[in-house]
Amino acid sequence: MKLLIATDLSPASPVLKAVLDRPWPRKTEARLLHVVELPLAMDAIELIEAAKQAAASVLETLAEQLKKAGIATETDVLVGTAWHAIVEQAKKSGADLIVVGSHTRSGIKRFLLGTVAQSVLRSASCSVEVVRSRPDVSPAKTGMRILLGTDGSDCAAAAVQSVAARPWPANSSIRLVSVVPQYVPMPNTVPDYWNALSTEQIKRLEEHGRACAREAIARARKTLSQFGMKEVAAEILLGDPKLAILDAAEAWKADLIALGSHGFHGIDRLLIGSVSESVAVHATCSVEVIRQAI
Repeated sequence: MKLLIATDLSPASPVLKAVLDRPWPRKTEARLLHVVELPLAMDAIELIEAAKQAAASVLETLAEQLKKAGIATETDVLVGTAWHAIVEQAKKSGADLIVVGSHTRSGIKRFLLGTVAQSVLRSASCSVEVVRSRPDVSPAKTGMRILLGTDGSDCAAAAVQSVAARPWPANSSIRLVSVVPQYVPMPNTVPDYWNALSTEQIKRLEEHGRACAREAIARARKTLSQFGMKEVAAEILLGDPKLAILDAAEAWKADLIALGSHGFHGIDRLLIGSVSESVAVHATCSVEVIRQAI
């Protein structure tokens, strides 16, 4: 497995800790990356080189921690826009997973500018984990709580396969969730034929959704059991998928939410968004959005 670990060099950053706190497949390789972002007016070569050298020195120190953990590690310092450099380096290096921290902005700035993590999530062609860790919890000692969402789609199946095939800390537990969208009447909306559904029709839609959810969970359990995970809790939720997954993760105190990506792109994604992206942006724990290898 090839990891691209993006770091801001902060000693308090949870990204490196998240990687070190869990086991990885044999022969996992890591590339530790820092992107020097300088103001547009600051184009002096001397200043850029000084920033790169300082970053490289810190990266080498951080890389030693990964090497001691048995992960072959290389380092890179790039200059440019952070999210773009991360995505391009992931493509160039053939990364399977980008690990990036969450540095949120608030208010109108967040709406207009987004975050590095959100931009990477939208643009990367490989899987992305947005790290948020709880400083009072050590997964290496207590195990991880992994909330794994499935809707029965191919991308959800890929996420289940990815989680099943990886090693996790001892005593880790997995909870499968599948969400049945709940119909909520919305008067004066277009198209209005959804509002014309009878109570019986709505009931049949929800029953069909529950049947699909049960099938999705059964398939996910079968995949997990093939990799030795016999006891897996599961539940079917009713409501808005984004909110239901976030609420379930919060109530269970999940350390990681793992979801497949439907891979929307372009204007549709900008306007509609996706469940995986919304969960990654708003969750209080780490979120891994798993993309199928192309």
